[in-house]
Amino acid sequence: MAMQSHTGVIFHGCHTAEGPSAPLERYEFDIHTHTIASGHGSAATITDMAKAAAARNLKMLGISDHGPATLGGGRVSYFRNLAYAQKERLGVRMLYGAEANIIDRKGHLDLDDSVLGHLDYVIASMHKPAIKPGTEEENTAVYINAMKNPRVAVIGHCDDTRFPVDYFRLFQAAMEHRVLLEINNSSLSPEGYRGDTKFNDLLILNLCCHFNYPVLFSSDSHGTKHVGDFTYAADAARLAGVPRSLILNYSAKAFLSFLDGR
Repeated sequence: MAMQSHTGVIFHGCHTAEGPSAPLERYEFDIHTHTIASGHGSAATITDMAKAAAARNLKMLGISDHGPATLGGGRVSYFRNLAYAQKERLGVRMLYGAEANIIDRKGHLDLDDSVLGHLDYVIASMHKPAIKPGTEEENTAVYINAMKNPRVAVIGHCDDTRFPVDYFRLFQAAMEHRVLLEINNSSLSPEGYRGDTKFNDLLILNLCCHFNYPVLFSSDSHGTKHVGDFTYAADAARLAGVPRSLILNYSAKAFLSFLDGR
């Protein structure tokens, strides 16, 4: 599949011997999930989420509740206490992170480094009203500035049509700073509220192929219902012809190695 971006660059989907994405049940982990601590859309505890992950045969689950700049988001004390949370629940390896809000044009987050440094990983995202959308150039610069924080491992739902970006520049910066761009299943869902994100996600996936750089699927499940569900992300990856070797969710070990190598 060939696609032309707004920059005029033409990308071709991967067509390798490995073939397109494999079925959902082969995935090993999901790290973008939310509990009751995120303050909206979920009454699930961490144990509830672990039960759902175990029922869906996931090997690893990441809890990434919203930072305090999100309405009802987790307080600083909550994120500090995650350092003492159980590392395994119901046979599922647990990672504890945060979906931190980018709060200004310099890419600052709503949790300071003393808190972020004790987490297993950090997803940095832009949400209204924590930050107002800017121009394509401004939004791209904001994400890149956030990537410069060495604690940021993932940029969350950068497919959001309300925050237009230059994906070529964003992807180049992600490679430079060893940061992952996620394909957010919730964005692609018919119930998604970020606009029609499919073209943006296909651009990311084609860049993944073009540069042979890994990508991360995320459910963005608020509660237990969608834990480990990458149905729409997988459909987009198949359309782009992305091989399983570039989708980290097939291997918890590969994702942990990526984190360790940053």
